[in-house]
Amino acid sequence: MKKFYQAALSRRAFLGSAASASVLATMPLVGRVFAQGDAPLLVNSIRSLSNPYHAAWNAGGEAFASRVGLDYVTLVTEGDSEKGVADIRGILARTGGNAVVNVDPNDAADARPIVEACVEAGAHVMTQWNKPDDLHPWDMGPNYVAHMSFNGEQYGRTTAEVLFEAMGGQGGILALGGTLSNTVAIQRRAGLEAALADASGVELLDYQVGDWQSSKAYDIVNTWLTRFSGQFGGIWCANDDMAIGALEALRVNGMSGQVAITGIDGIETAVQAVIDGEMVATVSWDPFWQGSIGLAIPLRARLGEIDPESLGKDKREFYAKGVVVTAENAQAFYEANFVTAPELDVDDIWARYAGPIE
Repeated sequence: MKKFYQAALSRRAFLGSAASASVLATMPLVGRVFAQGDAPLLVNSIRSLSNPYHAAWNAGGEAFASRVGLDYVTLVTEGDSEKGVADIRGILARTGGNAVVNVDPNDAADARPIVEACVEAGAHVMTQWNKPDDLHPWDMGPNYVAHMSFNGEQYGRTTAEVLFEAMGGQGGILALGGTLSNTVAIQRRAGLEAALADASGVELLDYQVGDWQSSKAYDIVNTWLTRFSGQFGGIWCANDDMAIGALEALRVNGMSGQVAITGIDGIETAVQAVIDGEMVATVSWDPFWQGSIGLAIPLRARLGEIDPESLGKDKREFYAKGVVVTAENAQAFYEANFVTAPELDVDDIWARYAGPIE
């Protein structure tokens, strides 16, 4: 298989030369599109650049756009669903639909108007994490290329089990969840509850919604430290940003390392906290990869290199693989993902495929 977009970066070197016509005939389709001047705009729509997870997502999108030589924009919702939908509609109007969109909808319900707008405009779109259960790419035609997620219940349960083990299987825990209507938040909480059902010695003292934000988590945990003083040995968090907020509250109160904390997302500060013994686990989705693969797949479809309607349902709604990071592998993971510069991993778009979403 040819390397994806291997000719994109050398385009300017041969265009206008006497041999360009024959070279174009042997290039991947992306080269021919560029030569025709019909290059689509690459678009990543995410929650916030202040969130380390989405900042890494954006970096992946920038790196991919640079590699293929296409213009790129980042849209941020800042937790505002109306803004998220409106911004994408604005891009579609500006480009006449000549766009490839990779979106992490703020809430599950946002996916439908976003997808419908993209399909109507003729853009190609891929969603990640959030969508309604009754919205399927195969019902929307080829322009809604795929939906990718990670098994939130599986990893929510796994981090809970690591937390319980760190506590010796006994004691009270507190939990910080994501936005109530968010698909991922719902799945991760279900995983926590499944783990609790099998852990007779562990009691959930309180569950609060932290809206994925470290600042809200910090405030909630400060309140918990008074309300549940001496009653809990662990804090389960539905993402790393909240876990870092919880950790900071413990640090301020001189309790760092005394309470087990788990998060999810695999951001640098969380992995470092695992190394330092201040957290016991996180899970990495590799947001740098998400920001790039979420553009690579629909761009391949737009360029005719894959036919979405021939992929089958199992490749149009699918889970990708995550990596559980604990004390055993945290140092090696840190060095491989944060000490060295991340590399694009988009030539084999199914390399991290983990099965269909059921």
